[in-house]
Amino acid sequence: MKQVVIAGCGDLGTALGLRLRQRGWKVFGLRRDTSALPEGIEPIIGDLTCVDKPEQWPDKVDYLVYCPAAGKRDAQLYQQLYVQGLEHVLGWLKQGRKLPRHLLQISSTGVYAQKDGEWVTENSRALPESATGQALLQAEDVALRCGFPASVVRLAGIYGPGRNRLIDQVRNGLHVPLEPPQYSNRIHRDDAVALLEHLLLEADKDELLAPCYLGVDDEPASMHEVTSWLAERLGTTLQESGPTPGRVGSKRCSNALARESGWAPRYPTFREGYGEMLQSARPD
Repeated sequence: MKQVVIAGCGDLGTALGLRLRQRGWKVFGLRRDTSALPEGIEPIIGDLTCVDKPEQWPDKVDYLVYCPAAGKRDAQLYQQLYVQGLEHVLGWLKQGRKLPRHLLQISSTGVYAQKDGEWVTENSRALPESATGQALLQAEDVALRCGFPASVVRLAGIYGPGRNRLIDQVRNGLHVPLEPPQYSNRIHRDDAVALLEHLLLEADKDELLAPCYLGVDDEPASMHEVTSWLAERLGTTLQESGPTPGRVGSKRCSNALARESGWAPRYPTFREGYGEMLQSARPD
């Protein structure tokens, strides 16, 4: 039985763990409070910022998925959680008899500083301007130098079940300038999970994975286009002035490499994903 540890097993990790469990894998979910983990995911109570190995750490780890969520943009927290935390987990792994077959380290398209609508691929320069982006890039370096096969997955903004912030902002009144266009990138939660599952299954078939993948849907879109589409379906209009979404940067990320590997998004654009969310929110 394949054994996978999902370190930082929150919403994304739990959804991934349940899919792998259905495939017959044994799934361990590491988090400080494991009470919310569903049946089928073996709990590991642990703090990624602590160097001490958790008591429930398994003897064998075939795959590691490192996907913690900081919860807020704080440079020190990012350094502790993404960089030092990954170093701690790698240290625990190296105490075992055998190293994992592959590591998936979940990062963000926020490591790119491009802001003029450029197209971005895995080969584009990643020179983050923010301290949090710099910490993520440092964590990627730790992952790719871990001593066994590893891939970084840079996910764009995740939306989906329970992630209604943009919908609520549009409903409550939002101002989004038409010009200059502010391109945004996103991926539905279920598509992000499917991409991670796909890459793990490819690794389990001894397929050679690339060191980096971009996890985004098929269509980067300007924030004005996305919010106008939402406003029309919510029966409201964008405001001529007032609060803005607060996003920075403007780039268009390509998922060509992920698609070439055999993955395809179920929600290829924001329309399918947000459309389903709006439909499910309607009263019967």
